[in-house]
Amino acid sequence: MTFGFAPSSAASLSTSAASANRVLEPAEWAAAGIPLLRSPREVVSGLHARHRPGPATAVVAVLDPDERLRASASFTRRSASADGWLYRNALLAQLRRVIPHDLRRRTPVRTAVLLYCREGDARWTEEDGAWMWGLRDACTLHGLRCGAYITLTRDGWQVLGEGRGGRHPSAGSEPEPVALSEAPRIPRTGGAASDVLRRAAAR
Repeated sequence: MTFGFAPSSAASLSTSAASANRVLEPAEWAAAGIPLLRSPREVVSGLHARHRPGPATAVVAVLDPDERLRASASFTRRSASADGWLYRNALLAQLRRVIPHDLRRRTPVRTAVLLYCREGDARWTEEDGAWMWGLRDACTLHGLRCGAYITLTRDGWQVLGEGRGGRHPSAGSEPEPVALSEAPRIPRTGGAASDVLRRAAAR
């Protein structure tokens, strides 16, 4: 014999379905304490320039404490259903391919962010919730901090849960050259050439 209360509303059934598919609601994501990106547009522009994502393409990137890119990988979503468990496995496979894990550290020092290019507008969807669940779980299993989840649509980019976004780049825009999407690197060698480069970078 079973005791308890049976679900009596469509909302309860919807919540059960979301849990079965491993989806994070926006309120759950906001309460998770996801670290803010200092320069989200620079991160988005850099990943857009490197990977040129089209619809249904995910770009996972690992940033160091100074928000410099350490590794990134892109892949196309193949699952028809929005299931965070499948997304987690796909993200984890990419992370294992491009960067060693940090499981020996007591506190994660590197952060993984996810840029997902899709159709539609910037409003949250169940598919977004599944990617959020997958990113959070993949980070835990790889010893990383869970960072921002960013959508890229034809309207532009949006950091979900933060309200920050922009119109460029967008899903249909041409990517900037990689050299323009990141700060110039100054050679460590001495000499007159290095002085010229330092002065040019300071302008």
